[in-house]
Amino acid sequence: MATMNMIQALNSAMDVLLTRDPNVLIFGEDVGFFGGVFRATEGLQKKHGLERCFDTPIAEAGLIGISVGMAAYGLRPIVEIQFADYIYPAYDQIVSEVARLRYRSAGQFTAPITIRSPYGGGIFGGQTHSQSVEALFTHVAGLKVVIPSNPYDAKGLLIASVEEDDPVVFLEPKRIYNGPFDGHHDRPVSPWSKHPASEVPDGHYRVPLGKAAVAREGSDVTVLAYGTMVHVVLAAVEEAGVDAEVIDLRTLWPVDIEAITGSVRKTGRCVIVHEATRTSGFGAELSALVQERCFYHLEAPILRVAGWDTPYPHAFEWEYFPGPARVAAALKRTMEA
Repeated sequence: MATMNMIQALNSAMDVLLTRDPNVLIFGEDVGFFGGVFRATEGLQKKHGLERCFDTPIAEAGLIGISVGMAAYGLRPIVEIQFADYIYPAYDQIVSEVARLRYRSAGQFTAPITIRSPYGGGIFGGQTHSQSVEALFTHVAGLKVVIPSNPYDAKGLLIASVEEDDPVVFLEPKRIYNGPFDGHHDRPVSPWSKHPASEVPDGHYRVPLGKAAVAREGSDVTVLAYGTMVHVVLAAVEEAGVDAEVIDLRTLWPVDIEAITGSVRKTGRCVIVHEATRTSGFGAELSALVQERCFYHLEAPILRVAGWDTPYPHAFEWEYFPGPARVAAALKRTMEA
């Protein structure tokens, strides 16, 4: 197995998919010759040709619109939206066409479209390059939403997403694209701090959609997180000295409700962490799901740690971005309830 960071793992996944299936193709803004703004598609055009990996105009609605026709005729497009903040012009196409194609055609057509996009903050990108948009898509029937937290999962989940017959919004936490954090400004030390990347198989493998992973076993409290926040939570657990069980959701929808409820019934407490805005964030849905199924097992109120209800700031990014100190405070608070 090779050692890879998340960018390399995603690149490897797309290389494997292009090699195995002639119906797979990749397109988006700067993904071809340039290799993408974060270099996730670097070298793929040179290896697989202009027809399999190509650049497009800056027209997000157009990218998604043409992917629907491609998918209806048997292709498996991987569409890159350069930043999740730019996905809004394509939202109508995603909601009205991509998500509905199987339903409106009574199964005659499917939409095996994977929409990749870097999302989230932590890179000083300001309000137009740092947004967390996941809740906008978990609300839409017909879409799957995936967010990996490490290179191994990133490759396996991307392969599974592209081979899925239904559309997947695949959000990539750019804060951890290139490996571990440093300890500056309340940024946690990643579990990969001694190994800045992970061992990732070179060839084809799948990580199943809809299955969460236990990032840390524990008995005091269940913490639900995904993407970058998995590493924030792991750092916070050490800081708080609480025996927390950390669940990495991996797939937000369909969510692994069995893994969540099994853990909460064991620990009796639940903290939910995400970097998106708190109000109507995906944490609210998780809280409702836990409350409905685990009410008689809960020994304390469910707590949420999230971004503030403001546009994403540039000057005060690390006050907005949930860090280990805020998560540790929530862990201590739930144990004292």
